[in-house]
Amino acid sequence: MHVMKKKAKMGTNIIVYFLCAFTLILHSSLHYEVAAGDVVAETRRQELEIIIGGGGYGPAPAPEYCPPPPPPPEPICPTPPPPEPICPPPPSPPPPPPPPPPPPPPPPPPPPPPPPLQRPPIPPSPIGPFASERIQLAFKVIQRFKKRITYDPQRITKTWMGPDVCNKYKGFVCDVRPDIKKKAVAGVDFNGYRFNGPDFSLSDFLEKLEDLAIFHANSNNFTKSIPKMTSKLKFLYELDVSNNKLFGGFPMEVVNIKNLTFLDLRFNSFSGPVPAEIFYLDLDVLFLNNNKFSQNLPENIGSTGALYVTFANNEFTGPIPSSIGRAKYLLEVLFLNNFFTGCLPYEIGFLSNSTVFDVGNNRLTGPIPHSFGCLSGMQFLNLAMNQFYGPVPEIVCQLPKIVNLSLSYNYFTQVGPECRKLIKRKVLDVRMNCILDLPNQRSQEECGKFFSESKKCPNERSLTLVPCARNRYTLNLTETFDKKLTAPAPSPRTYDALKKHF
Repeated sequence: MHVMKKKAKMGTNIIVYFLCAFTLILHSSLHYEVAAGDVVAETRRQELEIIIGGGGYGPAPAPEYCPPPPPPPEPICPTPPPPEPICPPPPSPPPPPPPPPPPPPPPPPPPPPPPPLQRPPIPPSPIGPFASERIQLAFKVIQRFKKRITYDPQRITKTWMGPDVCNKYKGFVCDVRPDIKKKAVAGVDFNGYRFNGPDFSLSDFLEKLEDLAIFHANSNNFTKSIPKMTSKLKFLYELDVSNNKLFGGFPMEVVNIKNLTFLDLRFNSFSGPVPAEIFYLDLDVLFLNNNKFSQNLPENIGSTGALYVTFANNEFTGPIPSSIGRAKYLLEVLFLNNFFTGCLPYEIGFLSNSTVFDVGNNRLTGPIPHSFGCLSGMQFLNLAMNQFYGPVPEIVCQLPKIVNLSLSYNYFTQVGPECRKLIKRKVLDVRMNCILDLPNQRSQEECGKFFSESKKCPNERSLTLVPCARNRYTLNLTETFDKKLTAPAPSPRTYDALKKHF
């Protein structure tokens, strides 16, 4: 039994040895014949698999590590050492699966928006923060003038700071200059500010504001006169320098201001004659009252187109020129408180549109011209405190719009029934005359002395002329007059000019 197991074991060893030898030979052959290609190798691999018990055409299993065969029995003759076993190379790994196709690239981002259009930088304006170059020029003039003011009781100049002349500077008004269509300082209104300073004149201020249309500066302390070059202000149409300390002769500079319509020189110390040229200007208002003007009025006074004229409170002499009857637009005229002499010209009767005629407190004389009955628009007629004489014409007492007829302090001798009606209504004042049957008259001695001297007017025949068609307004005159008295007359404008404004 033991011998049989031994023989069986020996037989098994021989078989294993044979297989290993065969494998070595085969691997050796494969090693040297690898260039024959993969087909021969594959055939041999199949043959090998059949020999070792494999089969089929499935994939060959991974070769296992071959243990060395057991030592052979002692050969009869030595055998060469067996070659190193060569293990078959492992099969090539299957190629990796192709990578998945790359995802489509994301859509390109939208292009960035173009940078905002960069406007070229605006160069700094040469006028800086000013509304226009005209404002800039005025600003410089105003700042120079400001330095000259040392008395400013209302602190007006505190507002004269910064470039906003039009909105912040008290006393200045802006508008668009019509020829160049640019904003400019068009008006100055210093009324009542009472500015003062050393050598406080209008020079280097008024004439330097080249765009002025209106200059009102009443009730201040300006001295000297209207500066030269003021006539170059081609837009200036209102000039009021009343109630200041101006002096010298009539300021001839204003005669050349061609667009002037309003001239107010009252309450100053101007003196000498008034030039004839002033009555050729296209003025609406001419206020010369309360100065020291003297000599005779020019004969061309009737050339004025003014509506309101005041010569009051000066030192004028001579007669009232007869040309005044041609001043067809004249509404109110004041000659009071001067030294006018002579008789009233009958041409005054042509002033049918006039509402105020005042020659009170002068040295005028003679009868009242009958032409005064043509003053159909007259409301305030003052002949008081002169040397008028004779009967009061009834036609004058029948004026349809008269509300104040003052004949006091003269030498009138008679009043008719129409005039007595006005006396009762207190419309007519005939105090201190020579009317014998009325109270409050002059004494007989005083009246006698006056009439003891010869009295005569030139062109006496004209004093009884009535140049208007009387029946146009005297029909039913008493009834018309009664109706007119029920409505008060508007207050005259020129009398306001006799008051100072503070």
